[in-house]
Amino acid sequence: MELLVVCLAAFLTAILTFFSGFGLGTIMMPVFAAFFPVELAVALTGFVHFFSNVFKLALVARHTNVAVLLRFGIPAVLAAFAGAWVLVRVAGMAPLHTYHLGGHLCTITPARLVIAALLFFFALADLLPFFGSITFGSRWLPVGGLLSGFFGGLSGNQGALRSAFLVRAGLSKEAYIGTSVAIACCIDITRLSVYASRFAGAVLQQHPLLLVCATTAAIAGTLAGRRLLRKVTITFVQRLVAVMLFAIALALGAGIL
Repeated sequence: MELLVVCLAAFLTAILTFFSGFGLGTIMMPVFAAFFPVELAVALTGFVHFFSNVFKLALVARHTNVAVLLRFGIPAVLAAFAGAWVLVRVAGMAPLHTYHLGGHLCTITPARLVIAALLFFFALADLLPFFGSITFGSRWLPVGGLLSGFFGGLSGNQGALRSAFLVRAGLSKEAYIGTSVAIACCIDITRLSVYASRFAGAVLQQHPLLLVCATTAAIAGTLAGRRLLRKVTITFVQRLVAVMLFAIALALGAGIL
């Protein structure tokens, strides 16, 4: 059952991501969390996110702005190490509370609370016009890299921050997409290298089929999105996903997922 649900979610999410600008990891992580511990869900999402981005990078790498990549990407990579390290430490903490809900054992852990808080913040940022209007000049690129990298390493949710900083960097549409994907790949490599000390072995040894199928579905969704959904309203997609993230954040924070 989880294989079908995860692959369908990866396919549909990749379609939405192609047009809305949302990160694949923002939506896929909660889907994985419905079947696996949240820290393992973050690692699984990291693998799918990375391989999907490698595919995208193969299509748009020639448009990458190297100067912006270095100014934003180097701080992002360094901060991603810190974020991933925090996740590994938090994942080892004891549960804060357990209770039963309709025969289901619900466990509230520090990792779930941290991820829930981040999802709640990013959902709020997508719904409120104030956050949507915030952009930053090119001089703030290193700061944006630090923030984006840290949250990327901690939860995989860094696309919104990355976009807020890069959108004012004076890049063309093609350069913006290429540079953004290149930075995302750098952050993915960084956090996966840290996750390897605790999570990666379980992902590769216990869930290879799930990983391959989810990645294939995400790539297929990217290709389908280019062909089928050119007229989708981005605002509607963003608000719909934000509402979903609110619900998922509450469920994670309550220990239901």
